Amino acid sequence: MRKYLSPFAFGAAVALATVVIPGLAGPAVADNPQTTERAVTEIVPVPVEAKPDPGANFRLTADSVIRAEHQAQDVAKYLGGLLRPATGFPLPVVERHDKGKRGITLDLGDAGPRIGDEGYRLTVAKDGITLRANTTAGLFGGVQSLRQLFPADINKTTVQKRDWTVSGGKVLDYPRFKQRGAMLDVARHFFTPDQVKRYIDQIAQYKINTLHLHLTDDQGWRIEIKSWPKLAEIGGKTAVGGDPGGYYTQEQYKDIVKYAASRHITVVPEVDMPGHTNAAQASYGELNCDGKPVPPRTDIEVGYSSLCIAKPITYKFVEDVIRELAAMTPGPYLHIGGDEAHATTPADYKTFFDKVTPMLATYDKKMQGWHNVVVTNPPTSAIPQYWDPKNSNADVAAAAARGNKILMSPANKAYLDMKYHKDSPLGLHWAGYVEVKDSYNWDPATYLQGVTEKQLAGVEAPLWSETIRTSADIEFMAFPRLPGIAEIGWSPAATHNWDNYRTRLAKQSPIWTVQGINFYRSPQVDWK
Repeated sequence: MRKYLSPFAFGAAVALATVVIPGLAGPAVADNPQTTERAVTEIVPVPVEAKPDPGANFRLTADSVIRAEHQAQDVAKYLGGLLRPATGFPLPVVERHDKGKRGITLDLGDAGPRIGDEGYRLTVAKDGITLRANTTAGLFGGVQSLRQLFPADINKTTVQKRDWTVSGGKVLDYPRFKQRGAMLDVARHFFTPDQVKRYIDQIAQYKINTLHLHLTDDQGWRIEIKSWPKLAEIGGKTAVGGDPGGYYTQEQYKDIVKYAASRHITVVPEVDMPGHTNAAQASYGELNCDGKPVPPRTDIEVGYSSLCIAKPITYKFVEDVIRELAAMTPGPYLHIGGDEAHATTPADYKTFFDKVTPMLATYDKKMQGWHNVVVTNPPTSAIPQYWDPKNSNADVAAAAARGNKILMSPANKAYLDMKYHKDSPLGLHWAGYVEVKDSYNWDPATYLQGVTEKQLAGVEAPLWSETIRTSADIEFMAFPRLPGIAEIGWSPAATHNWDNYRTRLAKQSPIWTVQGINFYRSPQVDWK
């Protein structure tokens, strides 16, 4: 899923990684959020259908209310929390039948089979805003579209004295793919719970519904496993380049999962194996064939580590980790890695997964893994995640033909840690340089030979953290590429158009500026 730099190149990347340069590839632009407005046709991701009506703009006032029935109260409270700080309006949440005042109505019920579980219908008229959906997930997605129609100042945290006018029109919208993910590597560099929550809020704005947390690797183990405490105590101490490590207690992890769920995002935790296991093998010598702990590693080489496939203790370790992780993960999937196991023979690799894969079902979980696991013939409920830049892989195509849904993350398109260009201060470039247009101009349904749209689970944008240390670093690499991957996952293929997208993307920049997102000003987009 990722390659390594030469020691010289890595040193240069780390040196640069400490300096964030928001305007590196483009001129500094003074955004004026007050003058930037977005019509319903300018939402990101672009809706299935959108019809603007300039004569139907709605003005939010101090007398406005948020109207919602009991089952939609959580979404209503979330919406109120978004709107109150900048407006200073009370915006009380009232019952659905309370028609006394104008405002925003969240209508949960029969919005039609076409929009499914995550779709919504949005109507902005002079006398009020109505958001309809079949589920609270649909209402939440609709809120993300609605908030883009407000002036960007709505994202400020202090009261702004101004009009709050929302562009009029109608939207009908629903997702192309069921799974639309973002991955954060917390193993190479550790990110605190608050940093993870910040990223959750950022990706939720673009209707991402899955957060894949890469919790373990050669350089660090980031989750408390109570039956194997030294994994966190020893394996959690290290990070790439000798930086401070860290780990999540089980309570902290549960809190992250709960927070993500409040944003209608499902967490998929990953414990990578049988390779990428040096941090575990440094913590417990018995996981090595010679019974001795290995030295910790803080470089970024890959492919050298492997659990000892023949030892029974290996499978006790794996099952204990799966058992504890499953108990605190309500989502249906656990990701068990499987990539770059170069130190594991093909026979041992198959032996390992033949023993480990059934453990997931024991704890009521399904398997997700990097696409390399397809050679072990996993159950059709398993989701292989395709990461290779190549556009052909006979084994993956065969798995799709057997019934496995493929999650698309080709590194030369979807990896958010690839450099934008040769002078980018952060990132790697083993899969090439990936500018904003490169990350947007591809179709997951035609990318991999022999794999069709119906055989896909969706798309995911991974962000590996070899050179990433701070939230500002995360944002610089994720924005503006992440919204494009989100649009690929959400919007119909027929709407995919770079020229249209780059114009809509430019109008997101005032929002990011107000939110304090450290985004890369690509010269491919006219941010003015």
